[in-house]
This record gives sequence, structure tokens and C-alpha cells, in this order.
Amino acid sequence: MTIYCDESGGLNAGAMTFAAVMLTPDAAADIHERFRSVTGLRGELKGSRISIVERAYLLELFDRAGGRAWVAVAKRDALAKNPGGTLPSDLALYAALLDLAVGRWLPETGGVCTDVVIDEGRYDPTILAKVRADIQSGLGQWGRASLADSRRSDGVQIADVIANSLFNIAVASPRARRIQRIIDPMLASRAIRVAELTQIA
Repeated sequence: MTIYCDESGGLNAGAMTFAAVMLTPDAAADIHERFRSVTGLRGELKGSRISIVERAYLLELFDRAGGRAWVAVAKRDALAKNPGGTLPSDLALYAALLDLAVGRWLPETGGVCTDVVIDEGRYDPTILAKVRADIQSGLGQWGRASLADSRRSDGVQIADVIANSLFNIAVASPRARRIQRIIDPMLASRAIRVAELTQIA
């Protein structure tokens, strides 16, 4: 299995979410191909660019394929401040959310070799290389952590849509109620699980 990772939002937007999506590469490719063939989508699949109906269809394909996700969520108003009264940096929050989401998966892999694929787009490559190395250290001999261009990764693009869905809900966007209805069955079945982050160690 592969864990595909992507984030949405930021503290300046009210919340940051980080999705760690477990799918086989073949399943991710099949979902992507089917979605594009039906919707006619061209270019990168982004949660911020698709309609509610398209989002519902993608998540239905994800659910049918047996996809599962842990999504770490941090809301600005619920996040503990630093000793000086400031909020954590964007990078510190990103790293903590990644660690939380991927960390929830590792005990469930049963020692099966797992690859973790992280979107390389948000930060400087040098910074992301350090993040990747930290994840690799946690995986040890059981898997491999790598960075990927989201435009070339079916799984990372699916993770983007899931992270964006939970971001919309976290900030109570105008689309939040309809998105909540879409994902409620997946929350109930635990295909998608949410971990709240309120403090960075």
C-alpha cells in the first residue's frame, strides 16, 4: 500500500488540514482515469477547483475502491499559542500535521512495507527534504518516503481533494454543509478518520 499526502489551507485561512490517503497506485490511477473520463477534467485535479457534484463523484469512487484516509486538522482558534503568545509557524504546523496523520497509519500497516508520497509543492525543496528524512526515519526498514510533483501523482491529487474537503468544513465555508453531507457516510464507516491537533510539542 501507498500513503499519499497533501495539505490544504493555512493558519491565515483559519485552519490547516493534512490528508494521508491509503490506496494502491493502481487504484489511485483507476480512480483518476475514471473521474477524468466522466467529467472531462483537464489539468491538475484540485479540491479548490472542482464543483460539489464532481467532489461527490470523486469521493464515491474513492470509497468504492476501498480507499481510506486519516486527516489531521488544526483550527487556528483552537490551537495553543507559543509561550510568547504567537501561533506556530506554517512550517511547524505542517510538519506536526504530517506527523500526526502518517503516524496514525503506521501502527495499522501491520509491518507491511509502506511507501509515503508527499506533495513537494508547498515549501522549498531543502525544507521538504528534511521533512521527508524525518518520515523516513519513522518508517525505518518498513517503507520509503518520497516527494512527488502533485501534477504527476494520481494519489496526491486525490489526497488534495480530501484535505480540501475537511478544510472547507473546518472553516465553515459556504460549501461546508454540502461537503459534510458528502463525507458523512465515509466518516461513519471510518473510511475517513479525523485527528484534531490542538498543540504542537
